[in-house]
Amino acid sequence: MKKYIILAVCLAGVMALAAACGNKSKKAEAGDAAAPAQEDSIAAVKAKEDSLKMEKKIAELPEEPVFDIITNMGTIVVKLYSKTPKHRDNFAKLALSGYYNGTLFHRVINGFMIQGGDPLSKDEAMKNSWGTGGPDYTVPAEFVPEYRHKKGALAAARRGDAANPYRESSGSQFYLVQDERACAQLDGAYTVYGETLEGLKTIDKIAAVETDGRDRPLSPVKIITVKLHEEN
Repeated sequence: MKKYIILAVCLAGVMALAAACGNKSKKAEAGDAAAPAQEDSIAAVKAKEDSLKMEKKIAELPEEPVFDIITNMGTIVVKLYSKTPKHRDNFAKLALSGYYNGTLFHRVINGFMIQGGDPLSKDEAMKNSWGTGGPDYTVPAEFVPEYRHKKGALAAARRGDAANPYRESSGSQFYLVQDERACAQLDGAYTVYGETLEGLKTIDKIAAVETDGRDRPLSPVKIITVKLHEEN
């Protein structure tokens, strides 16, 4: 009888130990599952804080801020227009966050314009997709009659009318007018949201580079950074 009692006690002890181990295992699993969720929560909080900081920076900018587009072929100084606030604030946000750093002027047509701002252009392996990249949003069109495609005008690239009937702008891609006469046909169809204050010769220099059959420069024309002009 004592043997059975001892055996029962031992079995009870084993079961209790197993239950304790099971609870610990469940707690460990719960802890493992909670860790990524906690990290996601921290990342979400940081993203929100960064967003609020950026909103504050943009709110403190002049009504028509000036930015330096610094390239490996020279600097182009552009002013953003007040009457196209959505495009102004979007360009400012991307510039201040470093989004344009390392991108290329991936499409260059001498006697027409130079186009950049595609994040895919940072990757040579994505070359066949250059011109299709950008953030996961578009910017509503802001057509202002007084803002024309004059030489040095800063305008937003976009998809064609068939796929984009509201003529919404790319979230990041832009172009700078090199030839006013050739680009006049774009007035009222593409949003012009800034102009070149300094660097028209740099635009001409970039426009004159040798390109391939898809208007891509054979030697990279890189945007080193886009930053606030010091006199802002």
